[in-house]
Amino acid sequence: MTTVADADVRAAPDPAASSRTQAGPRLGLPLLLAVALVSGLALGTGFAPLGWWPLAPAGVAGLVLAVRLSAGAREATAVGAAFGLSLTSFTINWMHVIDVAATVGLILVVSLWYTLLGPALKLTEHTRWWPLLAAGTWVAVDYAASRFPFGGFGWLRLGYTQVDSPLAGLFPLLGVVGAGLATALIGTTVVWLGLRWSRRRAAGAAALLAVIALTAGLGSAVPPATASGSAAVGWVQGGAPGGGVYGLGPARTITTNQADATAELADDVAAGALPTPDFVVWPENSTDMDPDTDATTGLLVKDAVDAVGTPVLVGSVLEGPGPDERQTASRWTRPDGTIGATYVKRGIVPFGEWIPFRDVLLPLIPQLRYVGAQSVAGTEPGLLDVELADGTPLRLGVLVCYDVIFDPYVHEVAAADVLLVQSSNAMYQGTAQIEQQFAITRARAAELRREVLVVTTSGVSGLIGPEGKVLWRETGPGSAHGVDILPTRTGTTAAALIAGPLELATSVGAVVWLLVLAVAAVRRRRRP
Repeated sequence: MTTVADADVRAAPDPAASSRTQAGPRLGLPLLLAVALVSGLALGTGFAPLGWWPLAPAGVAGLVLAVRLSAGAREATAVGAAFGLSLTSFTINWMHVIDVAATVGLILVVSLWYTLLGPALKLTEHTRWWPLLAAGTWVAVDYAASRFPFGGFGWLRLGYTQVDSPLAGLFPLLGVVGAGLATALIGTTVVWLGLRWSRRRAAGAAALLAVIALTAGLGSAVPPATASGSAAVGWVQGGAPGGGVYGLGPARTITTNQADATAELADDVAAGALPTPDFVVWPENSTDMDPDTDATTGLLVKDAVDAVGTPVLVGSVLEGPGPDERQTASRWTRPDGTIGATYVKRGIVPFGEWIPFRDVLLPLIPQLRYVGAQSVAGTEPGLLDVELADGTPLRLGVLVCYDVIFDPYVHEVAAADVLLVQSSNAMYQGTAQIEQQFAITRARAAELRREVLVVTTSGVSGLIGPEGKVLWRETGPGSAHGVDILPTRTGTTAAALIAGPLELATSVGAVVWLLVLAVAAVRRRRRP
C-alpha cells in the first residue's frame, strides 16, 4: 500500500544527495550562522520604526537558504537560534527600560520559536513541495508564539511588516495571517527558484507571484462599509514624564495632566476653535488610582467631565476583584457622575501586568515587585453600547493597548460603529515599542477597513484611515487634545471571518505534514 509519506520520500530517496543537488555544496557552520544573523536583522528592519518591508521576504529567504545549506537538524537548529536572537535583539530590546533581566528573558523565549523553526524548515526538504510547506511552517510558528507561553507574544508576526507594502491589500481579505503567509511564500519561492533555475520553475514562481499580486490588488479595492452617520469624538492626551516602570510619574500625576488637558479642550470648544464633542476619550491608565476609592482621583475625573459637559470614556485602574488584584477598565462616565458601559482589558501583559506562578516566582525574583497588584483579565468583548447626550445610541469598539495583537479581540469589535484604541506607553518613551504598536494598529485598521482613533497618555496618538494610512498623529510626550468627526459604520470584512480559520488550518496542516515526513524518514532509516 502506497502512502503520501512514501511518495514524498521517493521524491527525495537520498536526502543528503537531494540536498546537495538542489542546494549546492554545504557551507561551514560559521558562515551559515553569519547568514542567519544578517537575515534576522533584515527581517527586523521590516518592522517599525524602520518599516523597510522589502527586506522582510529577504530575511525569510536568508533563513530558508541557510537551513537548506546546513548539514542536518543540529546545524539547522543553531541557524534558527542565531536568526531568532538577531531578530529579537534588534526589535524588542525596548524592554530594557523596564528591566534588563526581563529583556533577556523575553528575547530568549521569543527566540526559542525560531530555534524550533530551523529544524522544522530542514524537515521540509523531504518533499518536492517544500516552499509551500516552509511558508505554512512559518505561519504555524507565528500561531504558536502568539499563544504560548502565558498567552503568547505575537508582536513579531510576519504580516505586520507589510502595512505599507502592496501586500497590504491582503489585510481585509485574509487578515494579518494572509499577509504573513504571502511574505513567507515570496521568500521561500525565491530560494526555490535560486537553488535550481529552470524555465519551468520560473513559470511556476511567476504564476504564484501573480496570484498573490492579483489577490492583494482585489483586496486593495475593498471599500470601507457605508457610513450611516457620524460622531464628534474628542480626545485628550494628558502627557507623562515617561521612562521606565514609573513612566506615568508620581501617583495622580497622569490624572491631573488629563484633567488639565480636558479643561483646555473645553476652553477651545467654548471659543469655537473646535466642534462640540459627542463624547471624549481618555487613554488607558488615565487614572493610576481607583477613582471609586481614591477621593482625589475621583474629584479630578468629576471636574474634568463637568468641564467638557459630555460623557468621557475614562481609562481607569480599578482595585479588585480580589485582594492585591486590579483591573484595567474603560468606563463610560456621564456628566451626572454615573458609570455606564464598561470594558475590562483582556490582553494583559505577562510579567508586565500579571506574574504567572506569582506565589512561586515573586519570592524568588524580588524585582518582579515592579508589576504591582496582579491584573485580572476581563472576559467580555470590547463592545460598549452607549447613549449620547441627545439620546442617539452608539456602539463603541474598544481595544486597550496589548489587545491589538490578539486576532479574536480585534475581529469581535468589527461589529461596532466607531473603533477606539486606548493605550499607555509612557514607560516606553524613546523606544521602538511605541511605533511598533502603532504599526500593528494600522494593520488592524486595514484589516477591518475602519477608521481607528488611537488615544495614549503621551504618544503616539493618532487617527488611522480604513486603508491603514495615518491621517494625523501626535507623538508627544506632552499634552494634546482635539475633536475628530468619525463616520459611524457597520459591517465587517472577510478577514474578520476567515483569518482565524485560515491560520488554524494552515498551522495544523503544516504540523501534520511535518509529522508525516518525520515518520517516513524514521521508517526509511530503519529499513535494511
